[in-house]
Amino acid sequence: MKKIVIIGAGFAGLRLLYRLSRALRGEAAVTIVDKSEFSIEKPSLPEVAFAGKEVSKVRIPISRAAKRKGAEFLREAVVRIEPEKNHVITESGRKVEYDILAITTGAVKDYDSISGFRNYGFSICDDIEADRLSKRLESFAGGNVVIGSARTTWDEKSTSIRLDAPCEGPIGEVMFMIDSYLRERGIREKSSITVFTPGKVFFDDVGESIHQELAPMIKDHGISVLNEKVIDSISKDHVHFADGTSIRSDLSIIIPPYRGPDVIINSELGDSRGFIKTDRNMRHGRFPNIFVAGDVNADSMPKLGHIAIMQADVAAAAIEREVTGKGNVPAPSPEIFCIMNRGDSGATVILSDILYGGKRDIAYSGKLASTFKWGFDSYYFYTHGHMPPEALQEPVEFFIKLMRTNR
Repeated sequence: MKKIVIIGAGFAGLRLLYRLSRALRGEAAVTIVDKSEFSIEKPSLPEVAFAGKEVSKVRIPISRAAKRKGAEFLREAVVRIEPEKNHVITESGRKVEYDILAITTGAVKDYDSISGFRNYGFSICDDIEADRLSKRLESFAGGNVVIGSARTTWDEKSTSIRLDAPCEGPIGEVMFMIDSYLRERGIREKSSITVFTPGKVFFDDVGESIHQELAPMIKDHGISVLNEKVIDSISKDHVHFADGTSIRSDLSIIIPPYRGPDVIINSELGDSRGFIKTDRNMRHGRFPNIFVAGDVNADSMPKLGHIAIMQADVAAAAIEREVTGKGNVPAPSPEIFCIMNRGDSGATVILSDILYGGKRDIAYSGKLASTFKWGFDSYYFYTHGHMPPEALQEPVEFFIKLMRTNR
């Protein structure tokens, strides 16, 4: 029986766990390894920060998910991968052998690379930070709110698409949801909201049609946007930029730079930034029994859950074929598909493949989009990391196109 080890239990890791446990039942033993007890349902983190959602409602017990699929869960950090020996080494010194390894660790949110963040900055990138921001808002009486993404640098040799900000969707959610939050508290008039981006264009991973959809909303909500601003540091009452300018800030909410995990860097399996370049089957270039999906994959751009799922599906099919000699491996077809929560204003469904040379660039905003988001988040959480049926995306896409045609 083949030994398959999955490192990381985020979107891609759980998707692989479920796909492989079903496809290879009786032919492979699956072990999933993660340093955390929980997988985080990240699309709901802004709701933890701004809408009173309990942090327990975004934490999915990994052990329960693994047990249901007959897999083993090992709660430890992997500190080194030794591909020549086909094993990984955990922080306790345990060696876990594999025939096939799937790396789905995600990326590291490098808060500590921003001077002053730990003392004065906030974020929504994980359950700890989202809960921390929620508690800070309880005492926030109004003032200057500054929201933005730090610049991430990429290895040009391995990353063909290089966005200054790995994913600005969360920034969109934060700016609209805090606007709603401040209005509900009756302190919006005492506050300003300024958004900054390191890129030349805010939301530079989508096309002009979506920009035209969002621009009037940003203006109507009184949100200012600063382009080509690279954060340098945060102080008690300012955000400072690399060009020598600064902006007054009483509440600084930041998406930090991304980098690859230490285990990838220490194991010399990735590029200079710790991300791993793969072939179209998500297979490592030097070690054919290693597959990589999700944010740690150099070709995952932007760093988005939908792309992680797509890569996991490709990797699962490739692994199934490796083990059984059966099945077809689908070609990657990346697209941006997300639902942006805008608080009391509803939500916006975004679907675009412009970044990859496609022609789709559509969005729909309204209360029904909020229903889509609630349905997705609830399904994912209560099924312990299962994605909604794939057949649902086609009607959602059709509906978006229909609504835009009828405008």
